[in-house]
Amino acid sequence: MTQAFDAAAQQPLLTSRAEQALALARRLGADACEVGASVDQGIGISVREGEVETVELSRDQGIAVTVYQGGRKGSASSTDASDESIHAVVEKAVAIARYTGEDPAAGLADAALMATELPDLDVHHPWALTTEQAIDLALACEAAGRSQPGIRQSEGASLSSGEGVRVYANSHGFLGSQCGSRHSLSCMLIAEDEGGMQRDYDYTSARDPRDLLAPEAVGRSAAEKTLRRMGSRRPDTGRLPVLFDATVASGLIGHLMSSIAGGSLYRQASFLCDRLGDGLFPAWFSLYERPMERGGMASSPFDNDGVQTRDNVFIENGQLASYMLSAYSARRLGMQTTGNAGGARNLRIDAPLATRDELLARMGRGVLVTELMGQGVNGVTGDYSRGAAGFWVENGEIQHPVEEFTIASNMEAMFKGLAAVGSDIDTRGSIHSGSWLIDEMTIAGG
Repeated sequence: MTQAFDAAAQQPLLTSRAEQALALARRLGADACEVGASVDQGIGISVREGEVETVELSRDQGIAVTVYQGGRKGSASSTDASDESIHAVVEKAVAIARYTGEDPAAGLADAALMATELPDLDVHHPWALTTEQAIDLALACEAAGRSQPGIRQSEGASLSSGEGVRVYANSHGFLGSQCGSRHSLSCMLIAEDEGGMQRDYDYTSARDPRDLLAPEAVGRSAAEKTLRRMGSRRPDTGRLPVLFDATVASGLIGHLMSSIAGGSLYRQASFLCDRLGDGLFPAWFSLYERPMERGGMASSPFDNDGVQTRDNVFIENGQLASYMLSAYSARRLGMQTTGNAGGARNLRIDAPLATRDELLARMGRGVLVTELMGQGVNGVTGDYSRGAAGFWVENGEIQHPVEEFTIASNMEAMFKGLAAVGSDIDTRGSIHSGSWLIDEMTIAGG
């Protein structure tokens, strides 16, 4: 980057700030305290129609302090990590704790659960990229897409690259830190013919810049996806199978995880309350997390409570095997933390996998969904209704693009109706999944 930055070199400073905050909280009478501190730096470039639109160099830092006093909790934070600011933040957190109501579930996670294995998980790969080089990569990506016949204009290409370090410490004596990096490149294009205009995009993302796709490949893929949407029409209305492309299937897993998250459960805001052990999926389907996976997009040896992360199985042979709990939500539910404060880390599927052709052949007639719109997911009832776009499938073959329709069902019915999972696994995020074939949903089209 154009500004020198060494995430690892920031760790001693953040550690000192965290220890300073803990010591001050003790002096001010807090029973317990936890501190999170971080520093991040990144570069962001956007280009459009061959011209540079934005160049952003960012450097962010922050410190957050939570104190506990007799069942009361107070939290405060600041983006200023000076000695004076740290003192003010701790004083504010202590003052807030004096006025909050008592909560028997509030407090640090048990000391015995603090992480003791803190290996290097290979998640920090800085990119020595100048601003000029970043601009050239974004321009090359866009140019490759714009050069494809049928592409009318560009909505732009963007490159982002960042690295940072975070430290978590608490008054149990635990202190953990981790450096990390993330890099991405994307392109969005527009095509037009006598039937109208269509747009689509593609992207690549990785911890290690060497794992990114070539800029030209991203641009060409964005053009191909855009051109495939030309001539879209509305599909027939009816009850039909739906194939969720791998790029959107991970969202279904996200909805599942939100429904088994402790916060939703103790608020009674989930259709999966009190459902442990119930069969939700076919017996051939399992879902698990691997937080200690080397190089994973969400890998971490400790969660946001400082608890040692571990492999968890959430769906085992179709049954709901575990909820996703932090220390606080576990206490509210009378259960034990699963090391998931901050969410699940590196979700993976264990299931027989089928090729795209096999999935289409099994579908026969229905809709392949490649884009979802709207927020029509009700976590309390499980009802699911989203705007969608994709492709009409007949006799196991893609016939033409479709748009301006909705797909609707209930998530429990969708999970039980999972007919197959594809081998086209999307590995760009923390959820790795192939396409999902759901046996039947309501399609509302023309």
